[in-house]
Amino acid sequence: MGDSLVLTRREFCVIAGSAVAAVAFGNACRLIEGGTGRLTIPARENVKTSATGHIRLGLDQERDAILQVPKNAGQSPLPLLIMLHGATQSAEEMLEYLGAPPDEAGLAVLAPNSRDTTWDAIGGGGFGVDVDFIHRALQRVFETTAIDPARVSIGGFSDGASYALSLGLINGDLFQSIAAFSPGFLVEGASHGHPRIFISHGTHDHILPFDRCGWRLASMLKTGGYDVTFREFDGDHELPPDVAREAVRWLVG
Repeated sequence: MGDSLVLTRREFCVIAGSAVAAVAFGNACRLIEGGTGRLTIPARENVKTSATGHIRLGLDQERDAILQVPKNAGQSPLPLLIMLHGATQSAEEMLEYLGAPPDEAGLAVLAPNSRDTTWDAIGGGGFGVDVDFIHRALQRVFETTAIDPARVSIGGFSDGASYALSLGLINGDLFQSIAAFSPGFLVEGASHGHPRIFISHGTHDHILPFDRCGWRLASMLKTGGYDVTFREFDGDHELPPDVAREAVRWLVG
């Protein structure tokens, strides 16, 4: 079963400051009960990278997933980042947020779209259709692109950061690293493995407050024995280009 990551909502709110504060900010800084959230990495041998650039996987006509493969990719296995969007956002926006650094660093990026406007467990419904879709997308990527299964990471922004942080801890035996940009909370689950973690948060975030969300999560995870890099910046609810570049260097480093 791995190490327990389970906290009651009351215990998490104590860590975050107070139960009143958690209620006042709605979804911000709360812990939600969910399903198992377990994934598998469908590693395949002797796969050759068949295309580069932006590739739509063709898994869904409306809410598909996009794979971005570095233009200078050869046939050596690439590191892969699964990048998850925030509420009401899209896969395309996440690739725009990251910009050129992944291509420059030789990092492939898989950006799936959630089945609804945000990720299943974020709304309290538990892990389900979105985990299934991410797994389907991973299967397609590993069928068509040379990926190193030992260098697969997961990340996201806002709701996507909360979801990535939660899935990353639950699947820490599969994901080498987690990059959470302005996360709000954790979804309850049992942790496996011990991934390293990058968290960034703006000190003037008006949606997910700095001190009750990113900073508290980083502190909690450090106390839990995780290797956490915390990057605060003078800004709002955003992913600045310099933070994105720093995170990509950290992911491939």
